[in-house]
Amino acid sequence: MSLFGNNTSSDESSASLMTSSSDVQDQVNLVGQDTILEGTIRAESNVRVSGQIHGTLEVKGKILVAEEGTVEGELVATDAEIAGEVQGEIHVKERLVLKSTAVIDGLIQTDRLVVEVGAEFTGECKMGEPVAETRELDGERAPGMLSKGDAGATTEVPEELPKA
Repeated sequence: MSLFGNNTSSDESSASLMTSSSDVQDQVNLVGQDTILEGTIRAESNVRVSGQIHGTLEVKGKILVAEEGTVEGELVATDAEIAGEVQGEIHVKERLVLKSTAVIDGLIQTDRLVVEVGAEFTGECKMGEPVAETRELDGERAPGMLSKGDAGATTEVPEELPKA
């Protein structure tokens, strides 16, 4: 077997190493323990944070903030598991897990929240509302969302409750 020759078994193994579009969600992006990232980070796949992020992290998959990881800014994801520190806003579409070592200071918005004994949370939590409908994107309000300065907002209430 030659190192640079055409060998079908080596061609097959190198083909299996190539990433297909279906494998993207199984991929994990790592922010190492001694790494500091500033700015906006967008990822199609999962992200594990063991270092520091100052800014916005938008992930279509899952965010895992390790015990040694810290985030100052905004997290946006489908799912998240936090064991480290987060200061800022957390917007999770489906399920957010706060591990026993988590320290959160800020706003949480999620459909489902799991909090382990020992986790610390200071701030505001909104649950059960779809994140895409209530989160402000690029300074614009999502449809049906009121900002702090809006006055005269009303909610329609039926005069009579429907009978079962």
